Amino acid sequence: MKALTWHGKHDIRCESVPDPQIEEGRDAIIKVTACAICGSDLHLFNGVMPDMHSGDIMGHETMGEVVELGNDNKKLKVGDRVVVPFTIACGECFFCQRGFYSGCERSNPDPSKVKKMWGNSPAGLFGYTHLLGGYSGGQAEYLRVPYADVGPIKVPDGLTDEQVLFLSDIFPTGYMAADFCNIQPGDTIAIWGCGPVGQMAIKSAFILGAERVIAIDTVKERLALAEASGATTLDFMDEDIYDKLMELTNGRGADACIDAVGTEADPSASWDSRLDRIKVATFMGTDRPHVLRQAIHCCRNFGTVSIVGVYGGFLDKIPMGSAINRGLTFRMAQTPVQHYLPLLMERIQKGEIDPSFIITHRATLAEGPDLYKTFRDKKDGCIKVVLKP
Repeated sequence: MKALTWHGKHDIRCESVPDPQIEEGRDAIIKVTACAICGSDLHLFNGVMPDMHSGDIMGHETMGEVVELGNDNKKLKVGDRVVVPFTIACGECFFCQRGFYSGCERSNPDPSKVKKMWGNSPAGLFGYTHLLGGYSGGQAEYLRVPYADVGPIKVPDGLTDEQVLFLSDIFPTGYMAADFCNIQPGDTIAIWGCGPVGQMAIKSAFILGAERVIAIDTVKERLALAEASGATTLDFMDEDIYDKLMELTNGRGADACIDAVGTEADPSASWDSRLDRIKVATFMGTDRPHVLRQAIHCCRNFGTVSIVGVYGGFLDKIPMGSAINRGLTFRMAQTPVQHYLPLLMERIQKGEIDPSFIITHRATLAEGPDLYKTFRDKKDGCIKVVLKP
């Protein structure tokens, strides 16, 4: 089959690889009908995340048609259309039983490496390093899905692939970001990053009752899309974000702040982001947490900082004194996608949201390597890429 494979920093190739096979009784093989390039994939493309191996298949936003099942999988049948969560979960362990699917204790087959970094292992992920299971990703013609009687959700008749594809990751992640904010009537929510997850967080914040959303970015196409969703937008290259947010909130700060950027904040944003970039380049640091610092300072007393941007290691110069003395709450997680799927599928069916609004580019797998560069460089108005094998 054809798949997009990683061969080093900035080296993604479309090449022939062996077809996946059933390995366990609960497995399924799906024929991929749509997949997407995620902002998190750019961390792999840019060589930020460790323990990728040459030839690893990329991708974790995938859906398709079931073509083969293991003997123990009684939930699905051949021919079902399904969306596949990027988090792999057994459904039986301590965390899965409590709805914390992204903390699954069984789906990472070798947790020893990541325990050295993080103290314990989260769930295995599709196409996202050997720290998190080494599973083949879904930017391919076919995908093996472990524990397929727990993860995939069937797609109801009448919904297109593009309406439901983003249930695999960015819609649940953006919704969780807003859900973490415990939004009350009249609240103002500030969101850093108007990429795909940020756009879903904007929509979700309004769905959950926010009176005002302030969206922060510098890419004109992203800002325009945020405005179309009803957000007030700020360009961080034109405004002092702290001063402007204080002005917009009568000196109080936002009720909740969402970091939808994570480890690769724009190094041109400020002096501290430039210093972060230098530290990473000289192996004196692992992440660039400018946005997190700013979100903490811009949050009102006893507000919430919701973190869904990906961080990989140890963060420098985080203003914990501000957070502690002003009573901030931090909420963060790798999204337990399975927990949110039934609710969000229902919202799509009711017409409350059509996640396909975010798609700007549609292409084949063969065009994928070039579109990784287009997406990274934010060229050609690129916000979200969907690939159709």
